[in-house]
Amino acid sequence: MLEIRSLGKRYPGGTIGLADFSLEVGEGVLGLLGPNGAGKTTLVLHLNGILAAQQGSVTVAGLAVEKPNLREIRRRVGIVFQDPDDQLFMPTVGEDVAFGPANFGVTGADLHARVDAALAAVDMVEHRDRSPLNLSGGQRRRVALATVLACEPEILVLDEPSSNLDPVARRELAEVVLRLDATMLMVTHDLPFALQLCPRSIVLDDGAVVADGPTRALLGDAELLRRHRLELPFGFVLS
Repeated sequence: MLEIRSLGKRYPGGTIGLADFSLEVGEGVLGLLGPNGAGKTTLVLHLNGILAAQQGSVTVAGLAVEKPNLREIRRRVGIVFQDPDDQLFMPTVGEDVAFGPANFGVTGADLHARVDAALAAVDMVEHRDRSPLNLSGGQRRRVALATVLACEPEILVLDEPSSNLDPVARRELAEVVLRLDATMLMVTHDLPFALQLCPRSIVLDDGAVVADGPTRALLGDAELLRRHRLELPFGFVLS
């Protein structure tokens, strides 16, 4: 689904965002773990062409992430940003969810069906006519996910999906994600959330992959976590 080859990014002033980064992602959910400044956001912004590769390449389902292909790439790669305010701006939930597919040319009954299916996938059908401003944080996060699902992407990228959620909203979101039959890349500092949802994870630090394997094995390596400034919650025990 996703193939990244020797991707490099250097910011003005010399700061390295990505250093010869390579990765292959097939089906399922992949966790992307790493400390602040590791390059996670830089990577995400390359996946649908918000940032252009200075070195190397990114390919999504056989299509290169390059300027002539960006419209189709942005349909194939759906990014759910950390802050729902980045994606919710219409008067009602239904209009927000319809905005993306309508922009890609979906109309009429097909558009209505897309909205219905996306809202059903995140358990938000009954909120279709409400303002997003009147929803809880967890509900807003699920509607933001629905806005992306309505575009029927081939890859979902979830950027810190559990941040600032209370335990109930976090559980509800996890239940939704576990039901989705999609290829997903999940960027998260929430290590227990990654353990619950991601069979495989990579650890990114200083713009490069420093570990790749089963999430449980990575989180059980105390020295790996210490070396790359990752930490399980106090009292959390791997079962």
